[in-house]
Amino acid sequence: MPSPLPVTADPPGAVSRPWLTQWWLDLAFVHWAVEPRDVAPLLPKDVVPDTLDGVTYVGLVAFWMHRVGWLGLPGVPYLGTFPETNVRLYSVDGQGRRGVVFRSLDASRLLPVAIARAGFGMPYQWSRMSVRARKDVISYTSSRRWPGPRGAYSRIDVRIGERVDEPSELEHFLTARWGMHNEVLGRVRFLPNVHPRWPLHRATLLRCEEDLVAAAGLPGPLGEPVSVLYSPGVPVRFGRPDA
Repeated sequence: MPSPLPVTADPPGAVSRPWLTQWWLDLAFVHWAVEPRDVAPLLPKDVVPDTLDGVTYVGLVAFWMHRVGWLGLPGVPYLGTFPETNVRLYSVDGQGRRGVVFRSLDASRLLPVAIARAGFGMPYQWSRMSVRARKDVISYTSSRRWPGPRGAYSRIDVRIGERVDEPSELEHFLTARWGMHNEVLGRVRFLPNVHPRWPLHRATLLRCEEDLVAAAGLPGPLGEPVSVLYSPGVPVRFGRPDA
């Protein structure tokens, strides 16, 4: 593998004609440190764990997906807007491109779940979900319906803290991700994305009860998270997949 490309707070390229657009809103990022050898078997072929100082991470990310749109069309207000919670790993490919690999993505709209699974090989799961805000506390819940394991769940409460003016090296590493690696029909593709620089806040984890990480194949127990962040969100543009 060549050396990974630098971690940059701003996207390294542009997407002039987006293949897919959406907003990510009210995001909670919860991360644990893990050994690269523990997650390497969970990544697609020709992709290895991305590391910082010899450590890689597993993220549990909960948020609102808002107004997903295709090929320049306006975002869909109902089917394109729903809560989502994903379990992700950090990856780098043979071209040095850093990205994420999704082990699971729970969402509350069945049709987008079915399309993403059948058309793009994404591990989406249909779940009963909610996102609720009370002053400076946001709560995210999910309970899996299909395909399973049925009943896999998460309950996350975070208190939003101060704005992060200068993110740390780790905070950039965990959030400044400009693409995803996904294997479809035996071929690994890289789907690039661009968005404005993250507006980040540090956050306090008030509750985290979940088994989504274990259901995604991660060894446990993971212990206390090493990073908890919140963002009000960004608009996102995806380019077409590259080999």
